[in-house]
Amino acid sequence: MKSSDRHPDPSARPAAERIELLDELLRGRRTVHRFLPGLPPRSAIEQAVEVARWAPNHRLTHPFRFYLLGRRSIERIAGLNARLVREVRGEEAARAKLARWLEQPGWLVATSRCSLDDLVRHQEDYATTACAIHNLSLALWARGIGIKWTSGNVIRSDEFHDILGLNPAEEYAVGLIWYGYPAEVPEAKRPGLESYLHDLE
Repeated sequence: MKSSDRHPDPSARPAAERIELLDELLRGRRTVHRFLPGLPPRSAIEQAVEVARWAPNHRLTHPFRFYLLGRRSIERIAGLNARLVREVRGEEAARAKLARWLEQPGWLVATSRCSLDDLVRHQEDYATTACAIHNLSLALWARGIGIKWTSGNVIRSDEFHDILGLNPAEEYAVGLIWYGYPAEVPEAKRPGLESYLHDLE
């Protein structure tokens, strides 16, 4: 068995320390909207994808993939999005959106297997992919790297799938993920526990 396939030993740290570290990571993670210049090392992305692949997965379908984009793909997607914005909001908005997208340091695309002939499996595979993205987010956050998971019309377009070489009948884009070192960490609030936990007899 490869070392990367071994599950971590939960007894390696004292229980209270493990709980505190995990709770802090889960509560502290934020969606990052502004990044510092500079690209995190590829090794950090590889380590985060290694963690992501352990997402819960009913029937072990392994439906998700991550595509690490280079500059040519980034420019094509940013240009596509600008064209879509131009059609709805005009030239000035399109130019601003293009500039904004091109300043994002790192880009990933997360995809899931398409199973529209089996809607239960399709939903379960999407749920697994969302869990994998969350695993990725937490693994990167622990390394000081933030992400922004975005979607919108651009990732649903045929041209987007063409840029990535995807057959949307078999594999579809779930999210465009920008990543980098945070320029600022937003504050966040949540409703109280009573808003989420309900007792039923």
